[in-house]
Amino acid sequence: MNFTLNVWRQKGPNDQGRIQTVQATGISPDMSFLEMLDVVNQGLIGKGEEPIAFDHDCREGICGMCSLVINGIPHGPRKMLPDGKREAKTTCQTYMRDFKDGETLFIEPFRAKAFPIIKDLVVNRSAFDRIIQSGGYVTANTGGAPDGNDILIPKHDQERAMDAAACIGCGACVAACKNASAMLFVAAKVSHLGTLPQGQPERAERVIRMVEKMDAEGFGNCTNYYECEAACPKEISAGFIAQMNRDYLWATAQGEKQEAKGGAG
Repeated sequence: MNFTLNVWRQKGPNDQGRIQTVQATGISPDMSFLEMLDVVNQGLIGKGEEPIAFDHDCREGICGMCSLVINGIPHGPRKMLPDGKREAKTTCQTYMRDFKDGETLFIEPFRAKAFPIIKDLVVNRSAFDRIIQSGGYVTANTGGAPDGNDILIPKHDQERAMDAAACIGCGACVAACKNASAMLFVAAKVSHLGTLPQGQPERAERVIRMVEKMDAEGFGNCTNYYECEAACPKEISAGFIAQMNRDYLWATAQGEKQEAKGGAG
């Protein structure tokens, strides 16, 4: 298979950037999209040219590092499944057989103010790390590990927490949103811990800190376009955003009550 690649090239954060046209020839249909880029880079290096910088790690759809926009879609186009849903996958799980021989592909980085470009297709997503650091933890008594059966968790809560925990922090939700909102990511992290008994001591403080940190990092607001849910490779439900909003309103109300009590005293 042969492809024409229109790839975003940018030497650094302060470079203007441009689209470069590169030919990908002799590509096996069984190659993943990242393996195809490996082959292209080998050709560029062989010609003494700068290889295309792109992010990757596990290449198994687990780490979320393969943050590419392919033909305008974060992680690439998705096929329709027999059940009427679109397949959920990351870039590294996208195979060249998903495209037509001779097709022209546009490859760009995730674009958001809070995700500054480092080089070519690589963006800095450390804003996500700082959001997690602001409140993504639970109180734990030191000492021996408690028996796993000591805290009974209802099946519905356990499954909902696991659904939220499936988020891999890839940033596709931000790239897909016209506002570059990180609400789905933050909601997944807040709901994961806020649903479990172990996460209750910091529940109010957590949601306030993480939402405020999200805003401080420069992410946009959610306007309910649901593009985040459609682009998510782990199919995180936008319903978690509603849950986070409820927690945030409850937490701020509780805070106002505490302030009122303090003032009255």
